Amino acid sequence: MEKTGSPNDQNTFVHHAEAVWDQREPYGPTGFRGVFISSYAALCAAFAALGGMVFGYDQGVVSVVLVMPQFLARFPRVSETASGAGFWKGLLTAMIELGALIGALNQGWVADKISRKYSIVVAVIVFTVGSILQTASVDYAMLIVGRVIGGIGIGMLSMVAPLYISEISPPEIRGALLVLEELSIVAGICIAYWITYGTRYMGGEWSWRLPFLLQMIPSTVLGLGILFLPFSPRWLASRGRDDEALQSLGKLRQLPVMDQRVQQEWFDIRAEVAFHRQTSVIKHPNLQSKSTTNSIKLELVSWTDCFRKGCWRRTHVGVGIMFFQQFVGINALIYYSPTLFETMGLNYSMQLIMSGVLNVTQLIGVGTSLWTIDRFGRRPLLLWGSFFMTVSHLIIAVFVGKYNKHWTDHRGPGWASVAFLLFYMLSFGSTWGPVPWAMPSEIFPSSLRAKGVALSTCSNWFNNFIIGLITPPLVQNTGFGAYTFFAIFCLLSLVWTFFFVPETRGRTLEQMDHVFKDINGEEEEARRHAIEAEIIADHHRAQNSRGKDQNMLREP
Repeated sequence: MEKTGSPNDQNTFVHHAEAVWDQREPYGPTGFRGVFISSYAALCAAFAALGGMVFGYDQGVVSVVLVMPQFLARFPRVSETASGAGFWKGLLTAMIELGALIGALNQGWVADKISRKYSIVVAVIVFTVGSILQTASVDYAMLIVGRVIGGIGIGMLSMVAPLYISEISPPEIRGALLVLEELSIVAGICIAYWITYGTRYMGGEWSWRLPFLLQMIPSTVLGLGILFLPFSPRWLASRGRDDEALQSLGKLRQLPVMDQRVQQEWFDIRAEVAFHRQTSVIKHPNLQSKSTTNSIKLELVSWTDCFRKGCWRRTHVGVGIMFFQQFVGINALIYYSPTLFETMGLNYSMQLIMSGVLNVTQLIGVGTSLWTIDRFGRRPLLLWGSFFMTVSHLIIAVFVGKYNKHWTDHRGPGWASVAFLLFYMLSFGSTWGPVPWAMPSEIFPSSLRAKGVALSTCSNWFNNFIIGLITPPLVQNTGFGAYTFFAIFCLLSLVWTFFFVPETRGRTLEQMDHVFKDINGEEEEARRHAIEAEIIADHHRAQNSRGKDQNMLREP
């Protein structure tokens, strides 16, 4: 039964870091079951997650296209027989990451300026231009330009999609809805992989042009469909559009705007926005006047605020979790798997099939986190994931070190390596795959959320680029040493998570000040209480005014 009316003044605001349902009536069950209760928010999140599918699809396409004879005939520079082929192939792969780094970094101010919703449209337009250039490429230079532009669009989408999802989600199911981003990424990889696996049988250049063309379908659907979804209520509140924020919140929660739970969340959002706006005035008093110069300066110094007191712990977690996502070695195993399959005597077609099986295994792992991330929390998933991946790396390192030159005589250890390779993919997919995409968009304050998520996403793309550079020579020159190297980072990720990553399960976005202990001292606590008291007073004044108006209408 719905509860309507004014929230109890004593229980309106949360001043602790515990799960919100310990104090308030929840919107519904936690985790995957709650998705069906908050179906509209879940559908909006699933639609926004198409941005992840665009990113994943591009990764899946390139992995197969680069070995297609039809593609190599058009671009002989990346053929194995060409001089410097390794460099040109690496450059082709790296350009998407360079573009994504640029796109993610710039999307922070775009998402703040024109809204999360419209910034997705801008990202789709940029990506579409890049896709057209890649599809129509007639030489290597044109392909590179298309990859860079497409990468900018992908970087923008990879930053803003989880940001939008986090800001529209109820706290009880926010983790499950954020998992949709990683689920879409891996689903895109799988879809692209198997599409390209089929198109390689086509004669002529459409064998590789068609997969590039098809990636525009999900991006176009996203760009047009997002226009019909609601604005983020938190973005609306940050622009001073409080009444619109309330209407958007009621629509997303499928409840009347006077429902007690909706009112409480609305109060939380307004209080958090007002507190951080007041904090900005205290920190930067000389930049508050409305002028173009001051606006630019305030925009620039707000980036530095991410590294100052009140936010640096969150930036450390956001950037660090993306660093470890890349350095736990996911790309090392994906890179070496075709070689391992080849040395075991599998033919070319079976090597491609087994590589596709790896992607499906990761997809299954990500699928399990739809239930586990809000059931058990983010920290336990990261800790257990680090442990299982460390074990997998060490066992594979032993087998590679002992049988690397004699796989054909030791099929048993070879298949055992494949088994642990699959186990690693399952472990990564269910833990370090989805959680690093979920947490950064949860932890930053409203005034710095877009910038904080942008920095975290840039960390992912930059470290992805570094791993792409160091993995091939590591595997080629050190053999089992590469897996020992990544096992050490898996162990370090466990230690880092234990000491630095707090639990965000069940907490509202507005509780993160308490989760990260960023309300320091009596003065800040008093300021927050004063803001909350003013919001309650405004609410009562508005109620009294409505009551008087209704009484006047009843009078004869």
